[in-house]
Amino acid sequence: MKNERYEAGLAIRKKVLGADYVERSLAKATPFSKPLQELVTEYCWGEVWTREGLDKKTRSIINLAMLTALNRPHEIELHVRGALNNGVSKEEMTEIFLQTAIYCGVPAAIDSFRIAQRVFDEDA
Repeated sequence: MKNERYEAGLAIRKKVLGADYVERSLAKATPFSKPLQELVTEYCWGEVWTREGLDKKTRSIINLAMLTALNRPHEIELHVRGALNNGVSKEEMTEIFLQTAIYCGVPAAIDSFRIAQRVFDEDA
């Protein structure tokens, strides 16, 4: 399945999420889950994240808001780290999660604040 879009996606995925995390995810892939890893790498990262229409910081901001709305705690944790890598500050994350409290609900925002704080504490 390796092609130019996959390779571009793999490079940006490693840059945003960290090479160690991505390598572990790929290494843990089973015959059942490998197609999903390939799809995510090629299309999510290789097709969309490589586009020039938005910078990586903006994409991270959007992701944090959407993942809060969707109540996806594992992905929020992952993308908090990615957002930091893409230049989103802790102060900006405060504002993102406050905004989601209004439009997505306070409980969803509370969970995102907790998850982000845990990431900040672990990475300190």
